[in-house]
Amino acid sequence: MGGVSEPGGRGWGVGVPVEAHRALAAAASAALDAYTTATTEHDRATLAAVVADGADGTPTMRIDVLVEDAILTALSRHPVNILTEETGWVDNGSALTLVMDPVDGSANAAAGVPLSAFSAAVAEDGVFTEALTVWLDTGRSWWARAGVPSPLRTTGRRALAGAAVSLLRPHPANAAASAAWWEVVRRAARVRILSTSCLEGALVAQGATDAFADAATDTHRLVDIAASVVLAEAAGGAVRDVFGRAVELDTDLTRRWSGVVGASPELADELASVLRTAYEAGRDG
Repeated sequence: MGGVSEPGGRGWGVGVPVEAHRALAAAASAALDAYTTATTEHDRATLAAVVADGADGTPTMRIDVLVEDAILTALSRHPVNILTEETGWVDNGSALTLVMDPVDGSANAAAGVPLSAFSAAVAEDGVFTEALTVWLDTGRSWWARAGVPSPLRTTGRRALAGAAVSLLRPHPANAAASAAWWEVVRRAARVRILSTSCLEGALVAQGATDAFADAATDTHRLVDIAASVVLAEAAGGAVRDVFGRAVELDTDLTRRWSGVVGASPELADELASVLRTAYEAGRDG
C-alpha cells in the first residue's frame, strides 16, 4: 500500500508511505490487513478476551495476538531485531531494531471505538531514526526519518497556560498522580482523553493538539512512546519523561516511563515539571 502526503502540507498521508524502511512498511501493512480482518470476523467479546500475558506482564487481548502474529509473519522476510508488546525481544543479530506496538489502544479497538493505532520506530545501533504511526480505522499515517525534512509541524506552543492537552487518566486510588492530573487540567484550556498514546503523540506532531502526557503514573513502555520521539522532533516538538529519565532503547518491557510529548521543548519541559512538582507534593502530603 502506498502512502502520499495529504494535500496542504499537514504532514499526514493515507496508508504506508513508500519512503518507509521495508521492514517498517511490511509491519504496518500487515497490521492494517490483520486489524481489518479481525474486526470484521470477530465480535467484541472475542476480540476483548484475555488470552495470555504480554512480555511486560500485562494481559493480552485476542486482538493484540491476531495483529501481532500477522506482523511477525510478515517480518520473517526482514531480518531485523524486534521489540514488540506481546512477544517481547526477538534478537536476529541485526544493527536495526523495530520497536513496535501492533495495536495501541487495544481496549478501544476491541470495543469498537475507532481510536487505535499501529506504531513503530526503527533504531539503528540503539538510536531512533525513523517512525511510522498508522490510525488503524482510517489508514491515516504519520511518518518521519531523522535528518529528512518533514511536512509535519506542531503548533509551536511554548506554554501550558491555554494549551490543548491530551492526558492518560490516573487511577483514582493514586492520589499523587490524580493531583498532578488536576493541576494540568486547571492550567490547560482543553483536555482530551483518547486512550491511545501513540495516536495522541502523532496528533501533537501534526499540530492537532499541543501536548500529550501520562500524569506521573509510569504507564508508558518503550513501545508506547518510541515513535513519538522521532515524529515530534521532526515536527519541532520534543519528548520528555516526567521524572527526567532518558527515553532510550531498552529490551526490557517492564521498564516504564511517564511520557510527555510537547509541541515545543519549552512546553514539554514545563508540562513535565508541573506534573512532577504536583505529584511530589501530593505524595508528600
